[in-house]
Formats: sequence, structure tokens, C-alpha cells
Amino acid sequence: MKKTILALSYAAGFYALVSCGNKEADKPAGPPPATPVTLMAAQVSDAVYYDEYPATVVAINNVELRSQVAGFITQLYFKEGDVVTKGKPLYEIDRRKYQAAYQQALAGLRSTQATVQNARVNLDRYERLAKQDAIARQIVDNAATSYATAQSQVAEAQAAVSAARTDLDYSIINAPFTGRIGISQVRLGSQVSPGSTLLNTISGEDPMGVDFVITEADLSRFVDLQRQTGSRADSTFRLVLPDGTRYNQPGKILAIDRGVNQQTGTVQIRVQFSNPKRELKDGMSAVLNVLNRQSGRRIVIPYKAVTEQMGENFVFIAGDSSKAYQRKVQLGPRLRDQIVIISGIKEGDQVVTEGIQRLRDGGTIQTGTPAQAQAGAPAQGAAK
Repeated sequence: MKKTILALSYAAGFYALVSCGNKEADKPAGPPPATPVTLMAAQVSDAVYYDEYPATVVAINNVELRSQVAGFITQLYFKEGDVVTKGKPLYEIDRRKYQAAYQQALAGLRSTQATVQNARVNLDRYERLAKQDAIARQIVDNAATSYATAQSQVAEAQAAVSAARTDLDYSIINAPFTGRIGISQVRLGSQVSPGSTLLNTISGEDPMGVDFVITEADLSRFVDLQRQTGSRADSTFRLVLPDGTRYNQPGKILAIDRGVNQQTGTVQIRVQFSNPKRELKDGMSAVLNVLNRQSGRRIVIPYKAVTEQMGENFVFIAGDSSKAYQRKVQLGPRLRDQIVIISGIKEGDQVVTEGIQRLRDGGTIQTGTPAQAQAGAPAQGAAK
């Protein structure tokens, strides 16, 4: 009898325990814990930023020196790599045959001039005799024809002298403008042919041009920049040299190419820079920074506050009810660890900068230290 009562007691206790456990399980789950985050107010500041374009430095004045007469190089009057002034003799080609040809042409001119003088004297004599009816008229006419023929021969002889003089002048190649001359492609004794043999190249160094290409979609922007800057040089264009240093001279648009390249859909632009210290060299690679038209007073937030989803960008903004809400934003350029926001938020909005990994749209948040936000640990205080 006692054993039966003891078994019933155990059974009653077991059922009571199971019943209590079921009641605990049936209780509704509480809200998820608040996510610790770090907030920062969106600020408006001066956001000046530049678009980068690969560029090449080019000499605005650049000429290949070639001979216009044939012969052998007999003199070099310059030092390679030096700056030469306009009109300075650079190369001399063997001049002896050109001097002889010039002298021969002069002699031919003098002979023709003497013939003209003699024809004039004969014509005058025959005309006086014709007035006295002492000579046939045909003789006078023949004398007039001889005189006219001699005059035309003088013009021909003068042209020959001019051509010989030109060849003689071409036997010395002079600098067409002041610039830096390169390494000579020929040496003393080298034979040159007219128009085909490259002797050297001379380039102007101040100012210099910087060439780069843009897409045709950006053409109107650079046309506007050309109108705005005109002949002024300002901070719109900045040049970065191959070693990463910034060139300290401002630039201005010199020219926009006449048309669009049909194969690439690009347009070539040339920007002019002063080069007083001769730092820029023809053919140098550089990066041209062009002031972005959206520069100015813009909203700037930390770049780490931005998340990307399906090709769109979002930030979390703290609301009044201790919750964070997702906002779609349009991004501007990145400025080191900051990012420009074109649209989507306004100045003063509390942006979540830490703890966004565990955060969901409309989720409860509480402010904490950056370490707590990264770890997702509980923190003291709630966002207001």
C-alpha cells in the first residue's frame, strides 16, 4: 500500500514538472537585442575634387630638321641637348658645288644683261636710220624682236641665280626657332639626301602642351571650360609628374580637336602649361587632374558608412525611436577616407559608421564604443 502511494506521488511530481516546462516554452519570444553602433552627423564642407586623365607632354613647337639639298655633312655648329637660338647655324653640307653653281648663274645673268644692252643700242640705231629712210623696216623689226628676246633671257637668268642662291643657302641648316635640339642623327661625313634624311629634332620648351582624350559625352563640359577660362590659367587643371609630385604651374585649354575619333568615340584635348624651369619634357607621361564641376559645398560622410546592395548604395540613419533606417544615396567622388553624397541624406542626419554588419533596416540600435560596435556586444545608453 505504501509503495503504491509513493509511486503516485512521483508521477504527480513528474507531470507537474512537465506542465511547468511547457508553460515556459509557450511564452512569446522577446524583441532582438539592440545593436551597438557608432554615429556621426553628416556634415557639409568644401569638397574640391578632380577627375584624373592619363596624359602625355608634347612640345607645342616641334620640328624635324631635314636637308633640302644633297651632299656630305662638313660641319656641326651645336652641342647636342643645348638650347639653340632662332637663326643659329646647326649643320653645313658641302657647299663647293652650290657656290660654283651660284657663280655660274651670276655669270650667265651678266652675259644676258650685256646682250640686252647691245640689242638696245642696235634697236636705237636702226630706228634713227629708219626715220631717214636709210634702212629697211624689216631690219628695225628684227632688232626690236632681238631686244625683247634678250630681255626675257635676263628674267630667266635672274631666276637661275635665285635658284642657285637658294641651294647655297640650304647647304647651311639654321634653327627655325629658339628651342632645345636633340641628339644628332648624322655625323661629320654622313651623306644626306634632300627631304628624306632626318638630321635632328628641335623642340620649343616654354610653353608646353599636355594631350589627353575624353569621351564625346564629356565634350560639352570641356567646351564650357574653354569658354570660362579663356586665356586665363587657374586651378582648373593640375598636372602630376611621373614621380608623383605635383607640377606647380596652372594650365589652360589651348585647343580642342576638330572632331570625334569615329573608332574610339574620343576627342583629343590640349592643355598649355608654362615651363620656366624646363621640368616638362616632350613625350613625358603624366596625369592631368581636371576640377570636377560638382566641386563645392557638399555633404561628406565616412566612406565606411556606405554599403552596396545589388549595385545600389545605402547608409543607415538613426531615427528618433532608437531605430536605424536604410537610405539610398547617390555617391560622389571618394576623398581619401571620406565620400561625397550627392543626394539621399541631409546635413545633420546621424549616420551609422560602426556596427552596420549586424544591422537591418528598422533595427533597434544603441550607441557604443567602436570596439563594442564591431563585436556586437551590449553597450550602455540608447540612441536618441
